[in-house]
Amino acid sequence: MALEGSTILITGGTGSLGQKLTEIILANYNPKRLIILSRDELKQYEMCQRFNDHQALRFFLGDVRDRDRLYRAFDGVDYIIHAAALKQVPAAEYNPFEAIKTNIYGAKNVIDAAVDWGVKKVVALSTDKAANPINLYGATKLCSDKLFISGNTYAGSKPTRFSVVRYGNVVGSRGSVIPYFLQSRKSGVVTVTDKRMTRFWITLDQGARMVLDSFERMKGGEIFVPKIPSTGIMDVVEAIAPDCEVKLIGIRPGEKLHEVLISEDDGRLTLEYDDYFVIQPQFPWWGQERKEGGVPVRDGFTYTSDNNKVKLDIKGIQDLVETWHGGGDHD
Repeated sequence: MALEGSTILITGGTGSLGQKLTEIILANYNPKRLIILSRDELKQYEMCQRFNDHQALRFFLGDVRDRDRLYRAFDGVDYIIHAAALKQVPAAEYNPFEAIKTNIYGAKNVIDAAVDWGVKKVVALSTDKAANPINLYGATKLCSDKLFISGNTYAGSKPTRFSVVRYGNVVGSRGSVIPYFLQSRKSGVVTVTDKRMTRFWITLDQGARMVLDSFERMKGGEIFVPKIPSTGIMDVVEAIAPDCEVKLIGIRPGEKLHEVLISEDDGRLTLEYDDYFVIQPQFPWWGQERKEGGVPVRDGFTYTSDNNKVKLDIKGIQDLVETWHGGGDHD
């Protein structure tokens, strides 16, 4: 695999996805260097302890807003996973300028530094909220996606290529409803915004492996979308807290009833593979020869959490929670 023996950098690498990626990369790809770039010195210290100060690991304190710091960090880097972002929907709604600085200007800085240093490939993390966005977080990530896709033409004669991986909610991530329900059930009451709500779900391991696989699959300019299950919010309640009272509080600012991974407009550019979709870029050089086994989806196709063919039943949700929760009591 291309990553074998190479120098890899992860922005926002102390987050849950960054730590899972680090675990997989160190175990399977024998990297020359694995650089973790993030803002939190405590998390970097804890991560260093967790991985027993592995000889390939390097920790850079820095922020994607800081262009100069990225130019220093990207020196000699072969592959980049861009996971740094302000991700909480309510926080972005109330701190819009901060979200724009990190998610949009930060993306631009990553692109500039990667192109100028001749980084081979960059995979940027997106979100279902970037498709038909109604909140600022989703809008900033849509802008980020557009920047990374256009980065392929921006690179000109340079070798750097950019692609995007877009997926849904990560089971057990910060702000996720699953740990919230697990905690709330102790009180006997769980709050739900709207009983009709549906969401996509992916495990941390699935998300990390989708990102790593994309380095092999990418030509530059694609948005990779994994095929993942969805659930109704009340099924999640039934699976986790069946005996609790449900209190309805109404949809929060910037929240959707159903999430979208591929909109109808994107569907016209989408190819289907066995376990993922590819939204193709609209580049003059992107020809039919690049499909390589993908099948165009039907006219009018959308991929949303309410029309998803793969839905988890109560047992499936409980198994998903158990996989993350590990049988412990996460307080």
